[in-house]
Amino acid sequence: MSEPVNVFGQTSKHLKTGNLTFLSTQVAAWQKLSKLIQPLLPQPEQWQVVCYQNGILTITGENQAMISQLGYLQKQYIQQLSQITGLENLQKIQVRLRNKTQTPVKNENCSRQLQAETQDLLRDAACFVNDPKLSQAMLRLASKKK
Repeated sequence: MSEPVNVFGQTSKHLKTGNLTFLSTQVAAWQKLSKLIQPLLPQPEQWQVVCYQNGILTITGENQAMISQLGYLQKQYIQQLSQITGLENLQKIQVRLRNKTQTPVKNENCSRQLQAETQDLLRDAACFVNDPKLSQAMLRLASKKK
């Protein structure tokens, strides 16, 4: 069996330009590889290649069930993926759970002005509260404007 070739290995030209060029090239290659392997892996999932080195392909997914399925059927997937140019020496697939990317939800209630009746109730309640900090906070809330 031949020695595995590190497709993403650092060359002498990268030593002169620094690691940023090398890393950018590597990330671009992994993104391209992610698009190639996506249709061959369990669906629905957005698989991302994070490393391919020494015959070991490391990918991430967000769905634990899909990750488990890929782990159990690894041999079959290795056979399919090794048909892709650059993955001929694929020996193992490592799968890791990736945190789900969440977009911040804008809370519309925070940006609205309180109704006049609510503001009056807060001001009245602030008068009866013994804690000065809480009373001030209620008064600030009552006076908030859009």
